[in-house]
Amino acid sequence: MAYGFPCLHCHPHSYIRMVQHLIERCLLLHMDRDQCIKAIAEQAGIRPLVTLTVWRELLKENGEFFQEYFHAISQ
Repeated sequence: MAYGFPCLHCHPHSYIRMVQHLIERCLLLHMDRDQCIKAIAEQAGIRPLVTLTVWRELLKENGEFFQEYFHAISQ
């Protein structure tokens, strides 16, 4: 794991918040889910399954936002 990142097993809440923050940065760059997962894996070394799990939870909690977001990036 990259230097300075919280440990998933030692500090799961901090780790999940970090992944959420990385996803939010991807959204600012108008990335779709797969682009986001790939970028986070390549740039931060986060396993795709972890990013996908956090993504799905964000989608559940913010369904309306994501509907609008997906519509906006598909145009």
